[in-house]
Amino acid sequence: MAKYFDVHPENPQRRTITTVAESIRSGSLVAYPTDSCYALGCQLGSRDGISRIRAIRSLDDRHHFTLMCQNFAQLGQFAQIDNDVFRAIKAATPGQYTFILPATKEVPRQMLHQKKKTVGVRIPDHVVTQALLAEIGEPLLSSTLLLPDEEEPMTQGWEIKERLDHEVDAVLDSGDCGTELTTVIDFSSGEPEIVRRGAGDPSRFE
Repeated sequence: MAKYFDVHPENPQRRTITTVAESIRSGSLVAYPTDSCYALGCQLGSRDGISRIRAIRSLDDRHHFTLMCQNFAQLGQFAQIDNDVFRAIKAATPGQYTFILPATKEVPRQMLHQKKKTVGVRIPDHVVTQALLAEIGEPLLSSTLLLPDEEEPMTQGWEIKERLDHEVDAVLDSGDCGTELTTVIDFSSGEPEIVRRGAGDPSRFE
């Protein structure tokens, strides 16, 4: 049965954030809020966490997992970025964008795109997510909480708790965070390619 944590969206309780972070570090899979939908998250490199996310979402090995990063220092550890790409991404973050970039050797092999050796990264603009990332001290391996055969992600913490009570270990609820997915920009070739138009304004990459 999943533990349920209700946290203030603008002033998250430190004790709650610390408890959830400790849970993630000990191997838990959590549902947590972002600035673009709820997400499933686990510790970086957790084979069990990746397997459980794949099972919940019915994902194949072509799916791009996302590294939810606190800042550019973290992002730069796991993705290769030249100066032009750095400036483009810097101008758009934090925000509702996911960027696909060539991965560094720091990225666990099981979360790489098998053929392209790329990884999804993003820096969210959400107080609770940022507090959680700061407490963990490393990126959170993540995937949007969009269940198979459903058109929109779940956006109510209580509903996530009910539906996934025996599939996740914890639910961190800070209220509704919308159903619009991030805008996905693929920079793996060096030039921006808009893969998905979503919450972030794609016009800056056109």
